[in-house]
Amino acid sequence: MSLRDIPLITIERQTTTLADYDGKVILVVNVASKCGLTPQYAKLEALQKTYADRGFTVLGFPCNQFAGQEPGSAEKIQDFCSMTYGVTFPMFDKIRVNGRSRHPLYAELVKTTDAAGKAGNVKWNFEKFVLSPTGGVHRFRPTTQPDAPEVIAAIESGLAA
Repeated sequence: MSLRDIPLITIERQTTTLADYDGKVILVVNVASKCGLTPQYAKLEALQKTYADRGFTVLGFPCNQFAGQEPGSAEKIQDFCSMTYGVTFPMFDKIRVNGRSRHPLYAELVKTTDAAGKAGNVKWNFEKFVLSPTGGVHRFRPTTQPDAPEVIAAIESGLAA
């Protein structure tokens, strides 16, 4: 199964796939509401607003695997994101990004190496994957800010493709 055909469930409980975002640059990120990195939501939303009209979207995947930092229900997560950070980008059902129950999307994404040449498990909340419309994937570890030059470069190179 290709990355674009893996079934995904939105936070509103609708079934979709990455194929619904064909032609777009996508930033996939595992998110959490009670993490020291949670303020990255603001920068993710800024990217959404800056690049959405050029064919870009952030896709947020809540995950409670790291110190229980995303314990809420879908409704609580959605309320927190919209009221605290004004999130307008698509959010998805809570998933697992590591382990035997890892979501199939992340089973594929974790094969991608980061800037240090390392693949494997997601290290923490807010690990980012930029997917280009041509199939390229760039991986950025959690402490890399969404507006870091290397993330912007990956987004813009995908938009130019």
